[in-house]
Amino acid sequence: MNKRQQEILAAVIEEYTNSAVPVGSKILVEKYDFDISPATMRSDMNKLTEDGFLHQPHISAGRIPTDKGYKYFVEEIMGDEELSLVDQKKLQAELLKLRAQNQRLSRTTAKLLSGMSGNLAISTIEKDFSEFGIRELLGKPEFREMDEFCKVAEALDFIDENVDAILKNLKDNETRIFIGKDSPIKGIPNCSLVVSPYQTKLGQKGFLAIIGPKRMKYAENKSLLDYVRKLLSAGAVIVLAIIVM
Repeated sequence: MNKRQQEILAAVIEEYTNSAVPVGSKILVEKYDFDISPATMRSDMNKLTEDGFLHQPHISAGRIPTDKGYKYFVEEIMGDEELSLVDQKKLQAELLKLRAQNQRLSRTTAKLLSGMSGNLAISTIEKDFSEFGIRELLGKPEFREMDEFCKVAEALDFIDENVDAILKNLKDNETRIFIGKDSPIKGIPNCSLVVSPYQTKLGQKGFLAIIGPKRMKYAENKSLLDYVRKLLSAGAVIVLAIIVM
């Protein structure tokens, strides 16, 4: 894949992440300042489709990224992103407030992270398992069809039973991204998982994770997990898992 095709793939992913609508060549040329003709854009998009990085759901439709396209983007194009100072300070302040109020941190932290991400959040440490934001997750466009809705809902019913399957795929201090069918959580091939292991100062182990549709904001979600992991390792005694769209 040449540099221009990488830029086109990244633009398709950005546009599809924001719109959840297949992306056409015209909007890429007009919106993303590509200095090429629509014909050249179509040619490059056809090449990316032939090579398995994009998919055209219907003959008259635009393109959407495939699992292969997302994986290439994450591993070769994305790069790292830091959580904004505003969000860092908000997380610190809210967690300190929760500690001061002596509330159950697994539940309240899940609620906090769900509010920040707009998605489902789960927090778990040993046998303490909490979740918040299922309505936000299932309200996303990908799950409007009843069949997809039921698949995700069923998988979420048993997600606490997938902890061992998730943990065995992790190495210490490694944030991994599983896309589609590569996820250790089976039954939700239209979702991706961003996950990072965590250990408290007391030696309690768990993980941080984000689960959402494949069009999720990978760099943003990864930076959120990395920061929360560092924040909690400074003294908190819970492990967070975030399921995000």
